[in-house]
Amino acid sequence: MDEKKLPLRIGVGVIVLNKNNLVFVGKRKDNPIDKWQMPQGGVDKNENFVAAMKRELLEETSIINIEILKEIKGTFEYELPKNLLGKIWKGKYRGQKQKWFIVKFIGNENEINLKTKYPEFIEWKWITIEKLPEVIVDFKKDVYLKLLIEIKKFIY
Repeated sequence: MDEKKLPLRIGVGVIVLNKNNLVFVGKRKDNPIDKWQMPQGGVDKNENFVAAMKRELLEETSIINIEILKEIKGTFEYELPKNLLGKIWKGKYRGQKQKWFIVKFIGNENEINLKTKYPEFIEWKWITIEKLPEVIVDFKKDVYLKLLIEIKKFIY
């Protein structure tokens, strides 16, 4: 299989900030080592980015009470490492091309519930934005470093 011929999956990601500008991260169910990520997922056919972001956030965290602060310009891409090619997303994609949003969580923390219909996270926490590149899997680190620049521009 020539993985370069595989397309990138179109996706969305969401940077959820609380009132103290800490960012939400979840520990993935399928990778329970000490790696965390922000909510993200694919865009369905005929779905716009904002709708996809809200749906993914709801599906992964049960969060609905948000205020969209910024749609980050452009897209961010990552490639899957060879050991995951053909395993993730039924082998249809080589990585993701994502549109990211910064949102403010305006609900109560008891709204956050990972026990959703198709749970992806087993644990969640708030961390400082500077910790983001340290907690993510290596193949997404470049994306998180670029996002960190965008978040800093926005909140400082």
